[in-house]
Amino acid sequence: MEWTGAKYADKPTVEVEAWVDADPKQVWSIVSDVRLMPEMSQEVRSVEWCDGAAGEATVGRRFVGRSKHDSFGEWETTSYVVECEAPRVFAWAVQDPETPTAVWRFTLESENGGTKLRQWMQMGPGRSGLSLAIDQMPDKEQKIVFVRLREFENAMTGTLAAIKERAEAGGA
Repeated sequence: MEWTGAKYADKPTVEVEAWVDADPKQVWSIVSDVRLMPEMSQEVRSVEWCDGAAGEATVGRRFVGRSKHDSFGEWETTSYVVECEAPRVFAWAVQDPETPTAVWRFTLESENGGTKLRQWMQMGPGRSGLSLAIDQMPDKEQKIVFVRLREFENAMTGTLAAIKERAEAGGA
């Protein structure tokens, strides 16, 4: 990732992609099952649907995620599914669907007998734990944002690798 000089209010984004040797429906079964997130993320510790039911993801469903980061500590967020078009797009907004602290999205497209899988995220515009760090060091905002985007890029690359491994092994 190259230096962008972005500020939090710019709603900076990062995106990674991978090719998966599996049908989009197989990949979809993994990316849309939020309960699998902790197995594919260094930060996410647990995820559960708010209604307690397993079932399929649908627009409007909510889930609670618990995360941990060495610099930010532990926290819990509620996310709202804002896009869900099987087997193409799965996205959620964190905390408030109108003014989210972040938006995360997986997109899948059939390519060369497999799936081109992308993961994208946007910071803000709602305030987050990162906002608190920026409040404490406003002169370092651009660096704080850049470092966090780079962390996300590395973590997302790892997540896609885990999804690829799982899908290619044939498991959900």
